[in-house]
Amino acid sequence: MSEKNIVSLRNISVDFNDEPVLTGLNLDIRDKEFVTLLGPSGCGKTTTLRIIGGFVDPKEGDVFFDGVKINDLPPHKRQVNTVFQRYALFPHLNVFENVEFGLKIKKMPVEQRQALVREMLDLVNLKGYDHRNIEQLSGGQQQRVAIARALVNRPRVLLLDEPLGALDLKLRKEMQIELKRIQQSLEITFIYVTHDQEEALTMSDTVVVMKDGNILQVGTPQDIYNEPKNAFVADFIGESNIVDGVMHQDCLVEFAGKKFECVDTGFDKMERVDVVIRPEDLKIVPPEDAQITGTVESVIFKGVHFEMVVDAHGYKWIIHSTQSQQPGSFVGMEVIPFDIHIMKKMEAGR
Repeated sequence: MSEKNIVSLRNISVDFNDEPVLTGLNLDIRDKEFVTLLGPSGCGKTTTLRIIGGFVDPKEGDVFFDGVKINDLPPHKRQVNTVFQRYALFPHLNVFENVEFGLKIKKMPVEQRQALVREMLDLVNLKGYDHRNIEQLSGGQQQRVAIARALVNRPRVLLLDEPLGALDLKLRKEMQIELKRIQQSLEITFIYVTHDQEEALTMSDTVVVMKDGNILQVGTPQDIYNEPKNAFVADFIGESNIVDGVMHQDCLVEFAGKKFECVDTGFDKMERVDVVIRPEDLKIVPPEDAQITGTVESVIFKGVHFEMVVDAHGYKWIIHSTQSQQPGSFVGMEVIPFDIHIMKKMEAGR
């Protein structure tokens, strides 16, 4: 993985109609990485992408590309191309002509540009589709044309703004694998925007979790999932049980009316905290062997596991298990110290 930063954002602030969208945002993106900006609608991820592309001017802060400040550089002069959710293909041009369009504008020699277009169509698995009309293509094929058109100009960075949003689930999963393959084969930087945590975990080298114009955590998919920085990240990346707790001392937390050993340190004595436990980390045990007991409210078969909701101590606990329990049955739950994650309470607005 490259240690060199290709894009750096420094103290970026953006307002729309006097409403802050980004506030003092700082982000480094390494060369040749697949980076995903992940967060709910309105968190500022698309605005961040558009700042990198040159489509939005920051109110404050600087944009660097390869260490050079590019605030005043227009989009067409940046070594960046964008694929939008609406692919914006030209309906009067066929597949080949759509991909070739940018090269013709650059007045590239015919033989050179035709060779490049064929190479790109081969890369996105559209070999033999040269003369197809755009209207004859499926949504997934149209998306591949849009990607080929963006990549044929050999950008250093490709920006992708929720490009899989219009596709059905099966096709979306196929395209996730395709995009990762394309990125690795070309060895260029992909910066991808999505609100879909599964997409982020599947494709990314680095995930940037955003909320309310702020970056909450940057890390590998494994880091973000296994070691979330706060309850929002834990809840946004996969399902979580999040309950109120109190840290009695290092490695000892109280929740659900009982004290539990954990592995977290650095909290004040009797500090109020969020306790996060993943559904797959809760184990069903006989009630007499458990510290937490409750009643099974519902059971849903999810294919690889059962999802059970257990009402215990005023909270609806979600449990994922390969073993099913009958609704109405009285069960116990246990969790090992390593799987109890302690989070500081989030500040208001963060």
